Amino acid sequence: MAAACALTAAVTLLPLSHSSGDGDSDGSDTVAGQGVGRAVTAQRADTCDTPEASLTPSGAEGPAIEKIKERGKLIAGVDQNSFRWGYRNPATGDLEGFDIDLVRAVAESILGDPDKVIYRAIPTNQRILALQEEKVDVVVRTMTVNCTRLKDVAFSTAYFQAGQQVLAPKESPITGYDDSLAGKKVCTAKGSTAFDALVKKSYGADFKDRTVSNQLDCLVRLQLGEVDAVVTDNALAAGQAAQDPAVELKGEPFTQEYYGIATKLGSDDLVRRLNQVLVDYREGGDGSPWMQAYAKWLKDDLPGITKPPAPKYRDN
Repeated sequence: MAAACALTAAVTLLPLSHSSGDGDSDGSDTVAGQGVGRAVTAQRADTCDTPEASLTPSGAEGPAIEKIKERGKLIAGVDQNSFRWGYRNPATGDLEGFDIDLVRAVAESILGDPDKVIYRAIPTNQRILALQEEKVDVVVRTMTVNCTRLKDVAFSTAYFQAGQQVLAPKESPITGYDDSLAGKKVCTAKGSTAFDALVKKSYGADFKDRTVSNQLDCLVRLQLGEVDAVVTDNALAAGQAAQDPAVELKGEPFTQEYYGIATKLGSDDLVRRLNQVLVDYREGGDGSPWMQAYAKWLKDDLPGITKPPAPKYRDN
């Protein structure tokens, strides 16, 4: 475990940016099912019955798209510490992963070149602020769509379905998100849905003073024995378990959540373009860009997914 800890700690947060161009579900399905292959029209977002419902797709341009084109680069807020999703390859120094492939697809749609991206690594609790302060155009960082966040940012349709789950050492007596957490030290990221879940029901876990800015820091604390368990998205936890064979996912996912591409409120033209990108990204069955990215980055750690989550659209 010490070797894994050293590898994890060596990847640090970018202070500013990295430009690749300059060298710099259907709601009832389980995670394994990943939705169905057709769009579903949902109620208005302000009812928040279906927070993952978004604007209908369009390739039309508007002020947000024009701003990106004038700059000549898409500025994307990403993670560089989440194995398989957005992480820096230690051999090449390049950012790689499922989320990075999606960023490149967005850049290709808007700018005609997948390399025209400025990547800005941002911690979990700074994702919304980075959009509100216009430091980034989009956040593609395993960000769960929920009713609270819809008050602050806009989201695309869902591009992945996940669920909260417990990560702990294999020999741990912790069995999942249950009474086995009583009295245990549990780590979560600030501003995460995992923290919100523990606030609602902690099972007696000690967690409020054990938050971190970046979710991967929880794995480091777990490896150092500073905490007993981590609560996070199972999609992220699966990648962490792949990094460290001494830990494993415990129990079953206890929530159903959707990742979306986030952007600033009011950027309707950009949201619609993102949704058009995702329509194209999902198409093609097993040969679709989505399935190819899944096979490349996630299948080994999250087997059994047969299709992406179906998009849901608002009725206005």
